[in-house]
Amino acid sequence: MNERQLRYFATIYEEGAMARAARRARVAVSALSHHLNNLEAELETSLFVRTRKGMQPTAAGRSLYDRATEILKLLSSAADDVRSAAGQVAGDVSVGMAHSAVKVVAIDLLKRIAAGYPNVRLSLTESLPNSTLVSALSSEIDLAIVYNPPSNPRLKTEAILEEQMMCIGQPQIIGDEEEAIAFDEVLELPLIAPRAGPWARILLDDESLLKRVETAAKFQLNSVRTTIDAVCAGLGATINTRHYFAEQIGHGTVCARPITDPEITRKLHLCELADQPPSFAIEAVRRLVTDLIDSAIQEGRWDAVGLQRLGVEGR
Repeated sequence: MNERQLRYFATIYEEGAMARAARRARVAVSALSHHLNNLEAELETSLFVRTRKGMQPTAAGRSLYDRATEILKLLSSAADDVRSAAGQVAGDVSVGMAHSAVKVVAIDLLKRIAAGYPNVRLSLTESLPNSTLVSALSSEIDLAIVYNPPSNPRLKTEAILEEQMMCIGQPQIIGDEEEAIAFDEVLELPLIAPRAGPWARILLDDESLLKRVETAAKFQLNSVRTTIDAVCAGLGATINTRHYFAEQIGHGTVCARPITDPEITRKLHLCELADQPPSFAIEAVRRLVTDLIDSAIQEGRWDAVGLQRLGVEGR
């Protein structure tokens, strides 16, 4: 088994058809088939079922793909690091980022990389589900900036900031914005919340409170834009942060009331795989992200408490 075989195998897996894989790999179909046959012979198992609709991976094929992507990432990272040690920082870096972070730092991050790291190629994914976090970090994401990540021994997490959760809605629905509102009162409102499951975890890390919100919700929406539009249209209230609705609050479309009994907060974490050494490029992007978030808090562009300065550790 060699790197070329693994790359060809991964390409077939991702494309699902020999012809498309051959075009992407820029080799003849016969050459691609030859390498696949040799790989299957070496492993003494079939990696795909050949059908009229394409190449369907077997259980062995799915297992190998997970390992192959990890190996190929490490090989690419090693090559980039050797080049970086000899000169400029270079390589591919993929970042998964929560919507709130994208709003504040994404454009500045692109500008900083374009100006200071011309040989770094950045891929940015918005709103990475917590349920697929470990899988994504294993295969396609190098750094994840997410809320309330799951506890997992394979994850290394660092708490970056903490935000207070608010009751957001039009005044005629949520009442006087100058006063706090009890959590039990929030549940009596026409509530708009994420659909039960991994998306809901970004709001609340407390399972008991989260279940109460899910039970009380009149509408369950897993769309950022639709949630904002529904709240602005007066269809209900939601639990979120001032930062998330900053534009709408600034325009007076909606208002925010602090939630008490209990007070609810959420933490933004920077996540990586614990057993995957970062490349120079990944380290450079990590520094940029944390510096930009810290600057946004210090300048008042993000209503949150920075945890790095306070020395708060992640899980």
